[in-house]
Amino acid sequence: MRLSRPIYQLKRRAKLLAREAAIPLHQAQDRIAKSEGFATWSLLSARHADAARPPSILNDLAEGAMVLLAARPGQGKTLIGLQLLVDAVRARRRAVFFTLELTEGQTRDLLTRIGAGEDIPQIVTANDIDAASIQRHLADAPPGTVAVIDYLQVLDQRRDTPPLGDQLADLRDFAAMSGISFAFISQIDRAYDPDAALLPGISDLRLPNPVPVALFDTACFTHGGRTQIQPIH
Repeated sequence: MRLSRPIYQLKRRAKLLAREAAIPLHQAQDRIAKSEGFATWSLLSARHADAARPPSILNDLAEGAMVLLAARPGQGKTLIGLQLLVDAVRARRRAVFFTLELTEGQTRDLLTRIGAGEDIPQIVTANDIDAASIQRHLADAPPGTVAVIDYLQVLDQRRDTPPLGDQLADLRDFAAMSGISFAFISQIDRAYDPDAALLPGISDLRLPNPVPVALFDTACFTHGGRTQIQPIH
C-alpha cells in the first residue's frame, strides 16, 4: 500500500495534530496511520521502512564508470546518490559528495533519513565546483573511489567554466585513468509524462547545453517508487 505522502511528512502531520487536538503524539500518529489504511502507526512504520530506503546501485558500478541518476524533483534521485556513497563507505571505499545545491547540514539530514549512521561520506560544498576542482580534490583518491555530483545541470552555471560537454569529457578521461566512478544527479524535463511512460528515459533529460550521451556508461531512472538501471552503450 502506497502512502499518500512521504513518511517524514506524515510524522510532521502527526505532531501538528497532537498540538492542535491536545492529544498524546502516539494517538495522533495512530490517527494518521488509520487515514492511510493501517491499524496503528507501528504497523505503518514497519510496512514502509524498507520501501523508504533508496535502492543500492553500488554493485552495478564498474571502476571508472560514468553514471546518470535522473528523475523529476522529489522522486528520490539525491537519496539514491547518497545511498550509493553510504554503501561505498561501508565497503571501505572512499566516497565524496560534491554539491552545488545543499549545505552540509541539509546533506547530513538526508543521510540521517536513509539510516547512514556513522557511515558518512566526505561532503564538499562550494560555489566553484567544476570538473577541474573535482579532479584536484580527487587527485590522490585510490581506484574504486565513488563520487556523486549534485547536480549535472549546474556544473557550468558560471561563465568562467568550460561548456558542460567539455567538463564531462575531462571527467570521463579522469575516471578511466584513475578508476574513480562518477554519478551525476540529473534533472528530467518537465514535459515527461508518467501517464505515457512509467519511467523517464534518455530523451527526457533536461540539459542546458548539448551533451553527448555516449559520455555516460549507465543511467538510473526513478519515478513513483520505481527504479531502473540501464546501460547506455
